[in-house]
Amino acid sequence: MLVSTGIHVAFVVLLCFVAIATSSSIGNDPVTNSKTLHSNTTTSSHSNKTEDKHLSPDGGIHGDEGHDDDGGHHASNRIHVAELNYDHVKGPMIVVLVIIFAGLSKIGFHHADFLSSKVPESCVLILLGILFGAILYVTGAAENVDFFTPDTFFIYLLPPIILEAAFSLHDRAFSDNLGSIIMFSVVGTIIACFAIGLSLYGLSLAGAMSDPEANLVQILVFTALIVAVDPVAVLAIFQEVGVNQMLYFMVFGESLLNDGVTVVLYNVMQTYNRMDTIEADQIVLGIVKFFVVVFGGLAIGIILGILSAFITKYTNLVKVAEPIIIFAFAYESYILAEMFHFSGIVSIIGCGLTQVQYAFKNITNKSKLAVKFFAKVISNTSEIIIFLFLGLKTVTTHHVWNTGFVLWTLLLCVVYRFIITFGISWSINRCDRHRVRKIKLDEMFMISYGGLRGAVCFSLVALLSEKEFPMKNMFITTTLVIIFFTVFIQGGTIKWLVKKMRISLNDSTKDMIMYQELNQHITDHLMAGIEEVVGTSGKHYLREKFDNLDNKFFRPLLLRDANECDVEELNKYYEKLMMKEHYKNLRICGAQNLPRVASSIRAVDSSACLRGMDNGFEQKQLEKEEERVDRRRRLISQRSLDNAPRSDGEYDVQKMLRDALATSRNHENVSIVFCMLL
Repeated sequence: MLVSTGIHVAFVVLLCFVAIATSSSIGNDPVTNSKTLHSNTTTSSHSNKTEDKHLSPDGGIHGDEGHDDDGGHHASNRIHVAELNYDHVKGPMIVVLVIIFAGLSKIGFHHADFLSSKVPESCVLILLGILFGAILYVTGAAENVDFFTPDTFFIYLLPPIILEAAFSLHDRAFSDNLGSIIMFSVVGTIIACFAIGLSLYGLSLAGAMSDPEANLVQILVFTALIVAVDPVAVLAIFQEVGVNQMLYFMVFGESLLNDGVTVVLYNVMQTYNRMDTIEADQIVLGIVKFFVVVFGGLAIGIILGILSAFITKYTNLVKVAEPIIIFAFAYESYILAEMFHFSGIVSIIGCGLTQVQYAFKNITNKSKLAVKFFAKVISNTSEIIIFLFLGLKTVTTHHVWNTGFVLWTLLLCVVYRFIITFGISWSINRCDRHRVRKIKLDEMFMISYGGLRGAVCFSLVALLSEKEFPMKNMFITTTLVIIFFTVFIQGGTIKWLVKKMRISLNDSTKDMIMYQELNQHITDHLMAGIEEVVGTSGKHYLREKFDNLDNKFFRPLLLRDANECDVEELNKYYEKLMMKEHYKNLRICGAQNLPRVASSIRAVDSSACLRGMDNGFEQKQLEKEEERVDRRRRLISQRSLDNAPRSDGEYDVQKMLRDALATSRNHENVSIVFCMLL
C-alpha cells in the first residue's frame, strides 16, 4: 500500500513538473513578456515624446509618468495577484524535485521486499535518474541547466560521504588491517593504472581496436580515473549481508583511500599531458608530488582535528556549538587541502579519525548522537543525489561509441583487478609475520569482485578539457559503460555470491562481550610485554608506546577529563544489561506496560547481574570483610593468651586436649568443603 502510494505521488509530482515546463515553453515566460512589453513601450514613448523609462532587474518598467496612448498605466506596473516566474527558480526546483523523487523511491524500495532483496539500491536510483532525465529531455524543461558539475560533486556532495565514512573507520579492525589496506589502495591502484593504460596503448598500436586517437599520456589520464573504486554500492550490500569485520574494513578502507590516490594520480597525469616532453627529473618530481599531496592533506586534517578537539574542551557551557565545531573544522580541512592542491579526501579522513579519537570524548552524548545522525543523513542524501544525477547525465546526445576501446577497457579492468588483488593478498599472507588471520581465497575473490566504479570516476572524466582531450566524449561513454556494468552486473550478483560461497559472516550474537573486551586489553598488554622481552617491535609493542605517548601528552592537552578511564563502551553495555534485567524482574513480579529496551544482548541469569545494582553494596561488603578480619584477629590473640604456659611452667592438659579436638573438627569441615568444591 505504501509503495503504491509513493509511486503515485512520484508520478503526480512528475506530471505537475511537466505541466509547468510545458506552460512555460508556450509563452508564459515573464522575462520574454516583459522584454516585448518594453520594446512596445519604448516605441510608444518615442512617438509621443514622453519621459524616459528604464527596465528594472525583475523585468518591470519604471517611470514617473509612463502612460499608454490611451492614458492608462503600463501593464507591467499593475499589481498581479499571481504570477509565474519559472526561469527564476528552474534550477533549484529541479534539484528539489529530484531529492523528493529520490526520497519517495527510497521509501518504496525498502518496502518492496521482492525488489530490495535482489537489486542494490544504487541500481534503482540510477534507473530512476535515467527515467527522470528522459522526461526532462523530451519536454525540454532542463535546457541550459547543468545538473551535475564536477565542482558541485567534489566541493559539496563528496565531503559528507567521506566524513561519515571516516567516523566509521575508527575501529580496531581497521587499525589491525591498516597495512594491508594501504597495500591495496596505494600499490594496487598504481599498478592497475599503469597496467591498464599500457595494455590499452599496446592494443591500439597492434590494431586490435579502432584508433582512439589518444597518445599514451592521455590514455594514462583516463586509466588513472577509471581505477577509482566506489565505496558506496558494495558497502551497503556488505552491511545488509553482515560479512565479517576483516573483509568489510578491507573493502571499506581500500575503496575510501583509493579515491584519494586516484585523484592524486589523475592530477599528476594531467600535468604530464600539458608538457611537450617528459624528462627524467619531471618523473621524479611527480613521484615526490604524490607523497607530498597525500601526506600534506593528512597533516592538514590531523591539525584541524586537534584544533577542534581543543576547542570542544571548553564547550561545556555552550553544548549547541559542539556539532557546529565538529562539522565546520572537518569541512575546513577539506577546503584547505584543496586550496593547497593537496588531497582533500585524505585530509577529511585524517580530521574525522582525530575527532573521533579526541573531540568526541569532550562533547556530550546528545551532541555525539546529533553529529553521527546528521552526518549519516547528509551522506545518504548525497549518495542519492549522486546516483540520480548520474542517471540524468546519461540521457544526452553527445556520446561517442568505440566498441573496441569500450570492450577492451571493461575486460582489462576486471581481469587486472583479480590479478592484482590475488597477488597482493598472497604477498600479505606470506610476508606479514604478525598477521594471525590470513586472507582466504573466497575473501580474495570478494575483494576483487567488489571493485565497483561510481561517481568519482565519472566526475573526474567530466573535468577533462575538450581542448586538451578531443576524445573526451568517448572517454565519458566508456566510463558510463563500466559504471553500469560494475554496478548492475557485479553489484546485483554480489549478495548472491556471498551466500553461495558461504563467506564467513559477522557474529552479531556474541556472549560475554564485556569479558572479551577486558580480555582483549589484557592480551594486548601481555603481548606487548612479550615483544619487548624478546626484542621484537611488533604491532602490540608499537600500540603500547603510542598509548603511553597519548596518555602523557595528547589526552591532558585535548581532553576535558584526561584521567577518565576509556571504558565508555563497557559502561554503555553494562547500563543496557542492567536495564534489561531490571525490566525483566519487574515483569516477573507482575508489572504491565513496561518499555522494552532495544538491545542485542542475549538473556542472562538475573542472579549474576543484580548482585551489584545497589550503589552501597561494595562498601557494605568491604565493611563486613574488615569486621570479619578484626574478629578473627581478636580470636587468634585470645587463643594465644589461653595457650600460653602457666607461671609454674605447666600446661593445662584438659584445655590443650579440648583445643586439639576443636581444631581437628575444623580441619574435617574444611576437607569436606574442599572435596565438595572439587
